[in-house]
Order: sequence, then structure tokens, then C-alpha cells
Amino acid sequence: MVQEKPPQDNQKPWALVTGASAGIGAEFCRQLAAGGYQLVLIARREDKLKAIADELRTRHGANSIIITADLSKADASRMIVERLEQANVNIDYLVNNAGYGIPGSFHVPDWQEHADFIQVMMTAVCELTWRLLPGMQKRGRGHIVNVASIAGIAPASAGHTLYGASKAFLIKFSESLALENTKTGVKVCALCPGFTYSEFHDVSGTREMISKLPGYLWLDAKDVVADTLEAMSAEKVKLLVIPGAQYKFTVFISRYLPWLAKKLSARTAKHWRVTD
Repeated sequence: MVQEKPPQDNQKPWALVTGASAGIGAEFCRQLAAGGYQLVLIARREDKLKAIADELRTRHGANSIIITADLSKADASRMIVERLEQANVNIDYLVNNAGYGIPGSFHVPDWQEHADFIQVMMTAVCELTWRLLPGMQKRGRGHIVNVASIAGIAPASAGHTLYGASKAFLIKFSESLALENTKTGVKVCALCPGFTYSEFHDVSGTREMISKLPGYLWLDAKDVVADTLEAMSAEKVKLLVIPGAQYKFTVFISRYLPWLAKKLSARTAKHWRVTD
């Protein structure tokens, strides 16, 4: 784990974003910096983090702390928070964004690959939140965004077996955490985007398949993040943020017409889920 720490501006609050090197995570960094935050950037690729940090400093005058960390390691969250304590940095805005997918059927990857996935997608989110939440409660303010997915709401499909399950977990975790903190000044939501332009599908090896989807299904990361930050700034925060009318419709039929949602999911999933 490598850390780069610039001079701090004690007048500006700090936000921490995991998976900050690309996609939705990088866009959160840009828009939070534009809103006056200093950033703690967490990801595995130091070169990408340095590029984001340079961009934030040039465009927004925002200071950044770079911490390269692999969240699949059991001690990563503890070490991140220890670095923040050493730097005397208090986090007021936490975005748990790091994530990826494992294509194929459940029995194909070895167990360690699944164990690492569970560590990144669920355990690290819970631990990092658990370690940073008390400080927010003590200060009487804070924002926590857990990046889930429409996959956590829509009917399950064959392939990518743990992905939807992990996102459903994040949704329920976020809802409970929000209710627990109604009187603490800490706002919590689960962001549930649909297909969003990013490196996600390159990493999971599904870019060729996913590119066949119709254009109306795709969201832009700028819009996804802007919708989330707007929702989080409201006096009464929505427990779920669902960007895009097409995905609001998906949620509607999943809840009120589940038979139709299952039929549509079974028909379309074969075009974007790897099951071998």
C-alpha cells in the first residue's frame, strides 16, 4: 500500500472514493472536487490515481491523497483508515464504489476467486463504513454512498452468479444503515445504476457481448453521479437512487409485475451474461 499526501486545506472537507481510477468512481472524484471537497483516492493502479489527482488539482484546485490498496486483502480497510488517522484526515463523504464482475457459472472459478470477490464487494464496504461512521456521527454530519446496481433489484439470471446477490446485499445494508442514522446527521443511500459507460465490462471480459445492447440502455457516468449528489444534498435523502427513466421502469415492473420482469430477464440475459 502506497500513499501520496499533498498539503491540506483545513477549510475544505474530505471525501474518500474507492475504485477511484476510472468510470463512476473517477466521476465522483471530479464532481466532489468541483463541489469543494479534497479527495482520498483509493484503487490498485497508482498511475491512474496520479492522473486523476493531477486533473483534480488542475481543474478544481483540489488536494488529493493517493492510497493504492487491493481491497481483496483482509487488512486493506484497516490500513487505509490508519493512514487517514496518521494524516489527521476526517472523512465526511464516503463513496464505496470499488467493484467488478466474475463472468460464467458459479462452479467454474476456483473458490479463492469467489472469496476475493466477496471481500471486495461486501466485506470491505462494511468494514470501511464501520471504521469511518463513528467519526461522522461524532461530528454530526456525513454522507455514505454505496454503489449497488439495478442487478440487485431486477430478477436474477444465469451467470455472474454472485454479482446481483452482492448488490442486493448492499441495498439492504444501505437501507438499514440509513434508518439507523436518521438522527445522527449522516445520510446514506444505495446508488443503483444500470449499464453505464466505464471500464467495468473490459475488466470482466464481457465488452464484446455488452456492446450489442441497444443504446437506450446505456447511462453516462456524469449523469449517474450528478443524480446521486443531487439526491444526497436533499433534506430527505432517498434510500435508493435509480438514475434513468428506463431503469426506474425496470424497478417498477420488478416490484409490481414480477412475472413480466422474470420473463424479460430470462429472454434478454443471454445476450449479456456469460454462463460457460
